[in-house]
Amino acid sequence: MLDAQTPVHEDLIDHLVRTTPLQRGEAARVVLDVLSYFDETISEFVRRRHRELQAKGLTNPEIFERIEAELPHRAVAPPQLSLRQLRRIVYG
Repeated sequence: MLDAQTPVHEDLIDHLVRTTPLQRGEAARVVLDVLSYFDETISEFVRRRHRELQAKGLTNPEIFERIEAELPHRAVAPPQLSLRQLRRIVYG
């Protein structure tokens, strides 16, 4: 994984420093966090969201419906997955 010292996306880091109150190190960390978030595989995203929504007290039918609605809005939308496919990702 990249660290805050890695000169990747310098133009974006420069932009954040110019347009926000973030210091350079903070801006680099934000960029790395966002890249890491969107670097999740579909399976990792589904499992993470299932855990998060389950912790909020949602039931599985509500959880899988919400995940199904969220997937097309990822940075690179994955293929549409059925509710059964979502369940298989979580439970194997």
